[in-house]
Amino acid sequence: MTTPVGPFPAALGAAFNTFTTRQDVSPQPLPIVQGYQLRLGSHIWIKSVGEFSTTGTPTLALGHYIGTIAGAITTVIAESAAITTGTGAASWPFDLEWTGVCTGLGTAGSVTGAGTLQLGTSLTAYSATPIPVTLALRTIVWDTTIARGIGVCATYGTSSVSNAVRVYSHNVTILN
Repeated sequence: MTTPVGPFPAALGAAFNTFTTRQDVSPQPLPIVQGYQLRLGSHIWIKSVGEFSTTGTPTLALGHYIGTIAGAITTVIAESAAITTGTGAASWPFDLEWTGVCTGLGTAGSVTGAGTLQLGTSLTAYSATPIPVTLALRTIVWDTTIARGIGVCATYGTSSVSNAVRVYSHNVTILN
């Protein structure tokens, strides 16, 4: 059974800029995995696409997270390392995809997975990097007894109005 996870954003996400700490950049509202919805062996697939812009060559990290329904980041699911971007990126694309499997249930449940960030090196080319960046980060603690929002997070190395991220599409699917 395939279950798309809602609610579903009715519009593209906002553009976020001028930040240097990890923040939620997701379109709203966040998809919500309900408490007790995951079962042992449930697969979770998350896919997000969007754009980023820069001035100079700042670093950028992108990833997925679980958090509160209101969008507070509590646990990073998978995130890239800080990648040095190309000079003066103007709406270059990114494609962020992760798949995991539920391997434990309860308040100390666990999910193990991996994925890929394809970060634009121009308007028409990508460079791929695995997420998360280490074996140890592939398994996370996921409290499966409570509702969890799933979002997209970003961190720039330099704050600038020109350093912006916008997520067009953010989808979560549970495969049981």
